[in-house]
Amino acid sequence: MATKITVDGVVKIFGDEPDGEALDMLHAGKSKDEIRERTDHVVGVHSANFEVEEGEIFVVMGLSGSGKSTLIRCVNRLVEPTGGTVTVDGVDITALNERELQAFRRDKTGMVFQHFALFPHQDVLTNVAFPLKVKGMDLVSREEAAAKALALVGLDGYERSHPSQLSGGMQQRVGLARALATEPDILLMDEAFSALDPLIRRQMQDELMDIQAGMDQRNTILFITHDLNEALRIGDRVCIMKDGAIHQIGTPGDILMRPETDYVAEFVQDVDQGRVLLVESIQEEAASITGDATIGAALEAMDRAGSNEAFVTDGTGAPSTVVTRSAAESGREGGQESAAQVARPAEQVASDTMLAKVYQLCGSGLPVAVVDGQGALVGAVQPLEVLAELGRVESISERLEEMKNRGGES
Repeated sequence: MATKITVDGVVKIFGDEPDGEALDMLHAGKSKDEIRERTDHVVGVHSANFEVEEGEIFVVMGLSGSGKSTLIRCVNRLVEPTGGTVTVDGVDITALNERELQAFRRDKTGMVFQHFALFPHQDVLTNVAFPLKVKGMDLVSREEAAAKALALVGLDGYERSHPSQLSGGMQQRVGLARALATEPDILLMDEAFSALDPLIRRQMQDELMDIQAGMDQRNTILFITHDLNEALRIGDRVCIMKDGAIHQIGTPGDILMRPETDYVAEFVQDVDQGRVLLVESIQEEAASITGDATIGAALEAMDRAGSNEAFVTDGTGAPSTVVTRSAAESGREGGQESAAQVARPAEQVASDTMLAKVYQLCGSGLPVAVVDGQGALVGAVQPLEVLAELGRVESISERLEEMKNRGGES
């Protein structure tokens, strides 16, 4: 996939002379606190480097003061970088003049803020169509585009309502529709769901992922949040920041299972792992047999696949029952020949299912079939592996804590 955005060595320092002594101290390795105490300048972003692929949801996560919002505003130069470059589709945004920058913001990006910033005296359709009016689009065309965007976020039928008539979640949908109406290449979302109640917030996360999945060409999204659960849930990759510096960039699985610093480890130890890790992270190869297969054929299929079960599949490859090695061997010793005689009903899940949803399927102790979008068998998940994977993060955190304690004792 092509690289959409490249952030290379971006620095932002707030103060009267950001490119003077404060920048020199930063390059010399001085800390944010040291620079503030000596120069009365504040380091907002310290040497940020990353690339965002086209169509990716790239989440920047950090607590208040981490620099995440400053960083995202450097991408469209709502905040002017002190140093470094931001490149979009090969164009250096930091080198654009004022007119070129306005065109870039208007034509290439959309932005959704934490606060909805809707016009209270205008109806929903007019609110959504406003940026299209700024672009010079005629009334009919912009209202058609606005209505299409409202349908995307599930608000068709509310075109003539006013913001005061909508719930907070619905108003946030209007804000999202307004950004989507311009069909931007890049969507910048700064704490977009943070002001919402937990249930509505989760619904909006689902809405965003559904919209992204349903598009012929996915938006490239930079999403800012202070909530690690939200970051891990919606992000294709996650960037964790502290004090203006990036601590780690990786997939949700990387962040959760392989924290690179104590700071990251402190966050992940409180995450509900089962709602982040996916079945695909632990699925393994599975053997398959037809419904008329013998026990001997089932055992041979298991040996070839290096597994301890064989799923009985139909003509489309969909699993219906499962034969375990122990059941097959016991059946053969008892004189049974047909694999169907020792088979038991098989549970199944998709590879992108969260492990939290697999718990209840593991109660029987039988492996769970993993199927693709057409329902065909692609692998298996062992109940013990589910429990082992979910226990791994806790052990990582414990080991890091032990290392910290030993370091303090020495």
